[in-house]
This record gives sequence, C-alpha cells and structure tokens, in this order.
Amino acid sequence: MKKISTIAGRAAPLPRNNVDTDQIMPKQHLKRVERSGFGPYVFYDWRYDNEGEPHSDFILNHPEYQESKVLVTGHNFGSGSSREHAPWGLEDWGFEAIVAPSFADIFYNNCINIGLLPVVLAEAEVTELIELAHEPGNHVVIDLDKQTLTCGAFQASFEIDGHAKHRLANGLDNVGLTLQNSAMIDEYESNRPAFKPTVR
Repeated sequence: MKKISTIAGRAAPLPRNNVDTDQIMPKQHLKRVERSGFGPYVFYDWRYDNEGEPHSDFILNHPEYQESKVLVTGHNFGSGSSREHAPWGLEDWGFEAIVAPSFADIFYNNCINIGLLPVVLAEAEVTELIELAHEPGNHVVIDLDKQTLTCGAFQASFEIDGHAKHRLANGLDNVGLTLQNSAMIDEYESNRPAFKPTVR
C-alpha cells in the first residue's frame, strides 16, 4: 500500500451516526473476487433509487464532491459486520481519510490494513468540520506526522496509535510488516533441519 504523509483535498459531509458496513457496501455487491472495483457501489442504496437513478439530494451525487479525498461523518462509523469490502469501496471511490468522532473497532483496523486513514476528532470539532465541508470550495489538509487537520482557519489535532502511524507512514500492510523481518525469517529457515517443512 502507498505511504501516507499529507492528505489534501475536498471533504464530503455525511452527518449520520451508526453508518454500518451494509450501508457503506450493500451485500448485493460483494460478488467480486478482486479487492478493487467496489468504488461505484459505495452507499449504493442511498445514492440510487430502485430503478438505478441517482438521488439528486445525496451528497456524493453532487458534481462538486465527486473527487473528495476526505469523508466527514458521525459516531460509530463502520459498525455492523466485519466485511473488508466497506473500506475497500471507500478507498476505491477515492477517499484517503475518514473523519468521525468514533469508529467501530474492526472497521478502524481494516482501514489501517489498507492505508485508509481513520481520524478521530471530538464531536464538536466534527460538527464544525461538517459545516465547513458543506461549502464546495472547502480544502482539508491532514498531516499524519504532525497529527493535525486543517480546513481554512479550522485546526484540530488527533491521536493515533504509534504502531498504526508507523504502518501508514511507511506503507506497510500485513505482508509488508512481516517482510520487515525477512532477514530473520531467512536465518531461521536456513538453520532448520532439511527433513522439516520450509516456507521457501
């Protein structure tokens, strides 16, 4: 996965609490075997009617939000099932960060695993940022190293686990994290008796 340093772009407001993974990525769109290609189905049941026509009042259907990099939303985002397709779809849509007062634990970790930055801010800060995000000309900058988020005169700091920050800053998914110890793995395998199984 790619390294994260600074994320900059427009924010899209989604002021809803308890958005679960079935709302993010509806079950009827889980048939793909690849990790990519889920972007068009993000919030599908909210974006389209029963005839497949877009709802004009849904924020991601507005032209000015089509290339948003940051989603700003409510409490307990990503609750429900543990489906990885939800963060896959958000990333495939083009989001690089999700900002909320709280996340479901499994969803939060699934985001870290693919390089989608989850940012936790205080509820009052998120409320203010949602208001700013309703302005089409908004521009958000998230600095992972400094752990800050700015949007015009608005500025907030966020906490993130040191291990998660290391992974995101260095582009380390689970495989990449393991391969950091490749020299030790090679040494271990080279000293194993020949009759035992090997991972080579």
